[in-house]
Amino acid sequence: MKSNKKVKTLDEFIDAKIGFRGSVNRENFEKGYEGFRIGFMLQSARLKLGLTQEELALRCGTNKGYISKIENDVKEVRLSTLQKIVEKGLGGRLKLKIDV
Repeated sequence: MKSNKKVKTLDEFIDAKIGFRGSVNRENFEKGYEGFRIGFMLQSARLKLGLTQEELALRCGTNKGYISKIENDVKEVRLSTLQKIVEKGLGGRLKLKIDV
């Protein structure tokens, strides 16, 4: 099998299409990605536990529509609300990381 020297890593692709780290376009892209990532992680954890959005909402005192909006990156979630969803709804623990 031939190796393809034109294959790029994801970072190289993003650098070429969006811009390098530190550029305005890249910063906007990264911020949007984090919102999507939170929703994806929440959905993955919920499905792993075999919960519906409605069951998760009942466990943490919110509604199905709100859970759906977070999972689909339609609504930003407050940190305190995310913590409540993770701890009360999923029985987990929220961990944060700050990179400087």
